[in-house]
Amino acid sequence: MRPSPLAWPLTAAAVIVAATLGTAQIERLDLNQMVSKADNAVFGTITNKEVIRIDHPKDGPELYFTTLTVEGHSLRNNEPLTVDVTFAGGFIDSEHGVHNSEAPVADDVRVGNRIVAFYKWVDNMGGDLAGNSLYAAHGGLFRTIETRQGTVVQGRGEGYAVSTNVTLANLNQQIVTIVNTPQPK
Repeated sequence: MRPSPLAWPLTAAAVIVAATLGTAQIERLDLNQMVSKADNAVFGTITNKEVIRIDHPKDGPELYFTTLTVEGHSLRNNEPLTVDVTFAGGFIDSEHGVHNSEAPVADDVRVGNRIVAFYKWVDNMGGDLAGNSLYAAHGGLFRTIETRQGTVVQGRGEGYAVSTNVTLANLNQQIVTIVNTPQPK
């Protein structure tokens, strides 16, 4: 069987498109960029987790969103804060939900976890859902651990706002400094 005259050009075009898509990257943010783009950062305990489903006439059926209620304090101004933070994906039960590769992993969002979360208000996350969206998806949520030196925020590596482990007190001071330093326009 002989290939069609269009087979080679179409194959070459497919390889070029695949190579182009393969170089796409998620936005890399240092702490200064994250603080300037997010509305706020909260340190606190996840006290509630709720997954909802939206069937929308334009955006489509079965849109799942997870909302975490975090009780703690703002890292921008140290004031007490309880905030709902939402991200795409989640499961209502074992049969109803959707995985989202950009969502935090289940272990990161368990009720009772103490976390740092950066968020920004979004008028429409999809399905006309408005709320505080976890900024940079999983890149905006950081787990914490208790040590003899105090609470430590676990870094996630190069390209994340918190790249290395840092004490909460140190991270808090860095954020306050960024907020209070005039930024170039």
